[in-house]
Amino acid sequence: MVFDIFCKTASGKRFIIEMQKFYQTFFRERSLYYSTFAIQEQAVKGEWDFSLHPVYCISLLDFRLSYENISKEDYLHKVKLIETNSGKVFNDKLNFVYVEIPKFNKNLDELETNFDKWMYLLTRLEYLERLPEALQSKIFRKVMGIAEILKLEKTDRKAYEESLESRKICAGL
Repeated sequence: MVFDIFCKTASGKRFIIEMQKFYQTFFRERSLYYSTFAIQEQAVKGEWDFSLHPVYCISLLDFRLSYENISKEDYLHKVKLIETNSGKVFNDKLNFVYVEIPKFNKNLDELETNFDKWMYLLTRLEYLERLPEALQSKIFRKVMGIAEILKLEKTDRKAYEESLESRKICAGL
């Protein structure tokens, strides 16, 4: 299963967000190929100074990437165009973030950043009975609430959605 979302911010930044469930041999090449469309679509007919807005391709992977040129241990890979002699960013308009979900193995007491907390929640959501104390914030409670609704059996979810619709009608929405 593949989920793709394309977003554009008010400042013009482009985000391609993808959830890739199954391994693909040439996934990195594929993500490079598709990310270039978000660059190309910025072209203007006629006189143009080639000013580009940044593109961020964020891939949440439910598999491990092949290991040539990347760390075997790290689950988060941030990729940019660099000048190889200096190692400095050559151009910041094309950016990739690969998250290898199966490699995330931090325990609750090891969570240091918000990203760690998100990863913990994403990797354990289906097993959590309740939200751990370390994740007690508004956004994580909202995610947990949505997950609980999505776990409902089809008939229960339909009844829930109908009750929401009834409330909207009663409230005049």
